[in-house]
Amino acid sequence: MASLQHPFQCLRYVNRQPVGQSDILLATAGQNLFSYDASSGQRLDVWPQSVNAANTEDESSGAAPASEDQAPPEKRRKLSSPAEDQNNAEIESKSGPEVKSNDLKKGDSNAWTNIPLLTVSHGKYVVIMTAEDKCVRVLSLAEDGKFQQLSARTMPKKLGALTLTPDENTLLCGDKFGDVYAFPVIPSGNYVKPQVQAKPYEPSATNLTVHTKRNLESLEQQKRQAALAKANPEERVVLNFEHQLIIGHVSLLTDLISATRPADSTAGQRSYILTADRDEHIRVSRGVPQAHVIEQFCFGHTSFVSSLCVPSWESKVLISGGGDNYLLVWNWLENQILQKVPLPESEADVTVSRIWDISFSSAAGDAASVKTIFVALEGSTKLLCYSLENGNALILQDTLELCGNVLGLTAIDPRGSIVVSVDTVRQPNSTSDWKKTSQPPLETFRVSAGKWAPVEDSMVLAINSEGTSSLPETLEQKQKNELNDALYSLGKLRKRDGIYD
Repeated sequence: MASLQHPFQCLRYVNRQPVGQSDILLATAGQNLFSYDASSGQRLDVWPQSVNAANTEDESSGAAPASEDQAPPEKRRKLSSPAEDQNNAEIESKSGPEVKSNDLKKGDSNAWTNIPLLTVSHGKYVVIMTAEDKCVRVLSLAEDGKFQQLSARTMPKKLGALTLTPDENTLLCGDKFGDVYAFPVIPSGNYVKPQVQAKPYEPSATNLTVHTKRNLESLEQQKRQAALAKANPEERVVLNFEHQLIIGHVSLLTDLISATRPADSTAGQRSYILTADRDEHIRVSRGVPQAHVIEQFCFGHTSFVSSLCVPSWESKVLISGGGDNYLLVWNWLENQILQKVPLPESEADVTVSRIWDISFSSAAGDAASVKTIFVALEGSTKLLCYSLENGNALILQDTLELCGNVLGLTAIDPRGSIVVSVDTVRQPNSTSDWKKTSQPPLETFRVSAGKWAPVEDSMVLAINSEGTSSLPETLEQKQKNELNDALYSLGKLRKRDGIYD
């Protein structure tokens, strides 16, 4: 393994046993997406292949490998041009699974440095968000674990949340400006981009209302600009793929989940969209196509809300956390706070980065089922383990200490274990101090006698031995700061003295 390696930012386990295929572990590190055999840990594919091919050509010619971290940030953050958008529109017009990878290489600049959002639809489509180019990409996941990009849809603003509706056919994307979009995972192929002309500008003043020499000169200049605009009309910028703008916040959106209310004697099953923002709000809206209907707001946090979790085994319960020194347990259907749970070390500024719900029907060495809520704190090596007891009380059971800051987590169902990704390059409990050499990116824990304990797993050992993607040996401080911000940005949402940082 090289001296410095990108850590795994997102992990996702894909259970494909019901369809007779091998299980897959998906992971993102730097600008790459990896797939691994979930039984052996063998690497099956790396996306995008063009980056590796370019590195191979550079090595064969004797030149230094081209790394995303060696290029100036201004060059790396190249957004798509109108011509590239038109090219993507032509790609989108094709039916999703029939798009060839060669079609998508045109105008695909690999301008991103990290992949912070990852989800899986029906076990055969991988949906990712690439950071700097604000692009949502859908890739097919073949039986052998190979990737093929099917679509690339550029959003108007950078995304902060990505999830699927319960039927896994529709994507919900929340951007940093508070808007939530819905669009199909696989484009239908019959969408036609609307041709919307921008409204021509006409100065409101006239020669009768303007009298001074300076104002008359300004009016004449405005008239010339209006005439030029009429001669060269511009088309208003619109998204070139099928989409719906379904929800709008007036604050930065931080998290987004889709939940379903179970049917009972009084009402049938109904889907909901839960959104959180920087202004301490949790909004409960109805699902598509009635997302414009707001059921209620859940008020109780005094700082930003960064993570929402509805346990799979208790759909009426919501657990939320963020910049406060506590978690809140809700009956979100009735807008009722059930419990306020102080976090360890609550006297300091802590930030909840992620909340996961993990359940197994049975685990190795345990006859009973396992149901655990895991909570990670930003820039911390501690992984908090909670149980949801009778009466929906959230009880702290244990605190796992890892060798690096906790970044991601996924459950491996057949083993009854969890795999946790840790920061490989920064010092434990720090978001800015770097190590000189990397550590293994994954750790494994399994329930034994009701307790989570570290174990050795052959799959994880194989992945750790191969490593991820390498970082350059020398990095400027500006580049380090950008890489730090890619992983640790939630703390910047905190208000200081009533104002934002």
